[in-house]
Amino acid sequence: MEEREMGELQQALTKAEVLTEALPWINKMRGKTIVVKYGGSAMEDEQLMTQVVGDIELLKLMGMRVVLVHGGGKAISAMLKQLNLPVKFKDGLRVTDDATMEAVQEVLIGKVNQKLVWSLNEYGHNAVGISGADGKTLKAAPISPELGRVGHIREVSPELIETILDDDYIPVIASVACGPDGFFNVNADEAAAAVAEALHADKLIYLTDVDGLLADVNDKESLIRSLTKTETREILDSGELDGGMVPKIRSILEAMDRGVSEVVILNGKAPHSLLLEIFTDAGVGTLFTQD
Repeated sequence: MEEREMGELQQALTKAEVLTEALPWINKMRGKTIVVKYGGSAMEDEQLMTQVVGDIELLKLMGMRVVLVHGGGKAISAMLKQLNLPVKFKDGLRVTDDATMEAVQEVLIGKVNQKLVWSLNEYGHNAVGISGADGKTLKAAPISPELGRVGHIREVSPELIETILDDDYIPVIASVACGPDGFFNVNADEAAAAVAEALHADKLIYLTDVDGLLADVNDKESLIRSLTKTETREILDSGELDGGMVPKIRSILEAMDRGVSEVVILNGKAPHSLLLEIFTDAGVGTLFTQD
């Protein structure tokens, strides 16, 4: 057998071994509900987005019920700069006055959501784009006057999401909620956690632009592979987390407090991190589990 043929045979054997390793995980996850929160730089890069969307489509074809919840912080900030509006954050949350809220709606609902829906539909499986305000799916209450129209989710009505799933579509949900007097900007991590809890999801996955939770934010080699709920709460209470990670870790704890058994932070910029986490023994990122 020629060297080229030997090389092609070895590649085929490697693929076969990967499929063999994935088989028990495919059987385990078929019919399960997975909520994926998508954000960060992985959503800004066209090539990366195409890859992530393809991976989500594969999960659907493998028989999983996939719900995609997204933010769009960088796109919102870019829009605010174009409009000469201030970009302000407090405790990791965007300060949102009425003008900023209009920009948030335009970006998340009118641009990012539709782009994700279009990309999924290009792969052949129909996706349905909604915002958390549609069907009063996400109901929020204002957090504080300092933050303006930033809300904390107080209730989730999952009926619309469940209808979309039962009709064999992929729900794509923008992190905008309805409040007592109109639309509210809600943290996408919190929105994903609340949706996961309401759907009794088997797994909640945060696709972001970091490898996971780092013991030292300046050392990429300090990735923490797994944490129990108690250990996670201790880290949050220590006050050592950087500001942007605080809402994410808080939402993870809330999700686990409400019954979600597993939560994972993955780097959406790493090739096929979503598939590696679900279909391989090793997994990637940081896994958060119940005690």
